[in-house]
Amino acid sequence: MIAQTLFRHPTLSPRVRIFVARIFAGLIVVALFLGGVQLRRSIGENTRHVRYQHDIVNAFYWGNETLKEARRLSPDEASANSWPGFYRGYLGLYDRVKETAYESDYGLDYPPLRLLIMAVWTKEVRDGFPWVDDEHPKLVNPLLKINVVCELVSAAAIFFLVRLCVLRSSRKYASWPRSLSFEQRASIAGLLAASAAWLEPSMILDAHGWPQWDVWILPFYLFAALAALKNRWVWCGCLLAAGAMLKGQLLFVAPFFLLWPLWQKRWAGALCMLAGFTATWAVIVSPWLLRTRVAWLAVAATAGVSLFLVLRYKLPYRGVWFAGIVGCAAFVVGAFTGGSFTWFEIGFLYGTKHYPYLFISSCYNLPSLLAGAGWSLEDDLLSAHVGSLYFHLTLQWALRLFYLGAVVLCARGAVQHLRNRDPRVLIAIAAPWLLMFALLGQMHERYLVWGAVVSAVALGVSIRLSIIYFIISAASTAMIVHVMLIDKKLDATLRAIDVLEGVRPYASGVVLACVAVYFWHAIGVRIAALQRGVPKTVTRPALSLEPEMEEA
Repeated sequence: MIAQTLFRHPTLSPRVRIFVARIFAGLIVVALFLGGVQLRRSIGENTRHVRYQHDIVNAFYWGNETLKEARRLSPDEASANSWPGFYRGYLGLYDRVKETAYESDYGLDYPPLRLLIMAVWTKEVRDGFPWVDDEHPKLVNPLLKINVVCELVSAAAIFFLVRLCVLRSSRKYASWPRSLSFEQRASIAGLLAASAAWLEPSMILDAHGWPQWDVWILPFYLFAALAALKNRWVWCGCLLAAGAMLKGQLLFVAPFFLLWPLWQKRWAGALCMLAGFTATWAVIVSPWLLRTRVAWLAVAATAGVSLFLVLRYKLPYRGVWFAGIVGCAAFVVGAFTGGSFTWFEIGFLYGTKHYPYLFISSCYNLPSLLAGAGWSLEDDLLSAHVGSLYFHLTLQWALRLFYLGAVVLCARGAVQHLRNRDPRVLIAIAAPWLLMFALLGQMHERYLVWGAVVSAVALGVSIRLSIIYFIISAASTAMIVHVMLIDKKLDATLRAIDVLEGVRPYASGVVLACVAVYFWHAIGVRIAALQRGVPKTVTRPALSLEPEMEEA
């Protein structure tokens, strides 16, 4: 009220009011940042007695295995402790794990970039605390700092996403104070959504109470969405590829960004996205793919010929063609020259087979309800003989196809919302994460945290969807708390464990209802009976989907 009175004071010039408003907004941002940091410290300190230590121990174990492989491949101890020796161990670990695994039970399910981070962290811990055993790793703070950075960057990305979509919106937002300009309203909506994401309880508990590393992929997804809104499809593909190298679950929602330009009938956009994705993966995994001098020469020759052709014939999207061709060449040459694909088999495929259950631990989703009804992941739903061929559809694949169909509709809804200048494009961007958790089998309870954070964009869309966001956030927090309490089973928490176990079927229904509402808005369908109070739209030209002009 004081700030509103100050900004409306007639004696203040517009320039002074804008300056004061910016100072006031800056103070709010600083207070939110410091409060969020302090909250994370408090969560980390007060959850030590129920901390889920297994993931920290697992990360430290595989980091140690990398160091052991470095010693095995190095001629002496000094060479093994050097960074070149470390790199040899890092590149050789996947092959070593595959050779020594019993019946393809690898244990390791880290993609390359995640393994690299954990190995570097373990090396730093070993250099500082050489006496530490595998069961009690020390110096976890560097990983927690990475979590904080990713959380902060995610909140910033949500601010830019919401602000951009509200600015593009054709809604009048008649309920907002008329003294605020449209740009100010967009900034306030973005700040509200970013604040909710920064203070998201399930994310903080997952990253600092558990702790886990799920938050690492959120900035990549959110900035990929921002790149897609700006029609920077190459960058979108690059970001998704880099994020998937940290955690493979990002690949489940990546098709959304491929379908987006396809629904717009912009085939060049889809090709640009694929080219960026392929080129980024080729750069990251080239040390495994190209193991001989002949392989590197073959890729270099392909790059030279490709560069000559795209320049000679003046093809459009020259850089995209060049990156895509060279990226594909790296994989083809690797396949024919003895390159290793164990990084893919262990880092990505193994995770889809590691837990052959409808759900893991405590999940509020459809597979949890199906498991309660007696279903299992490999139950047959449909079987058919076509000549000598036999086809059967399992529940696992039925859920996957159901999810893929929903993502297709979300991409269509995103295109429709863009065309109509509707901010519900934000809901379409958030929906794939929610649908992934709600529909797919083999989900861990933590996997709703991605949907909980991204769905904070609802604060820039409507009050109804904002309320649903808080329900999803509460459900995500409850699942994480449940698993942390089960792991320790202290006498003081037994009653809470029983309560959380008892509400799981009902909570699953609530979560599915919330996801259904989000999906309904994502695909662009409105119910006439619920239209009272919806802001009217004004007629404006259709949103241009061409790349924005670069400023001089």
